[in-house]
Amino acid sequence: MTITSQETDVEIQQFPIILGQGGEITIPQLLQDSLNVDRGDMLVLLQIGNLIVLAPKQPQVPQLIDRIVTIMENENVGLTDLLAGLEAEREAIWQEKQS
Repeated sequence: MTITSQETDVEIQQFPIILGQGGEITIPQLLQDSLNVDRGDMLVLLQIGNLIVLAPKQPQVPQLIDRIVTIMENENVGLTDLLAGLEAEREAIWQEKQS
């Protein structure tokens, strides 16, 4: 069933899903194709009151890059400094694991 909200111009589709053994669900192929998800892809399940929303988990790499760049700019740290600090952190972690 498809419902289109005229106020928000958002199409809401309804897909019947049967809960399988062990709680597994199968996402209809039409929906997989529409969301560009495939077997092994990470999804996130949100519970909002009695409503359940299943959505593709979006990679956070672009947001992390933006945060790192902002921190680097605010702290006046260049890439060379960042990489040197990373090497020092790796060494400290290795030393900690050895003891």
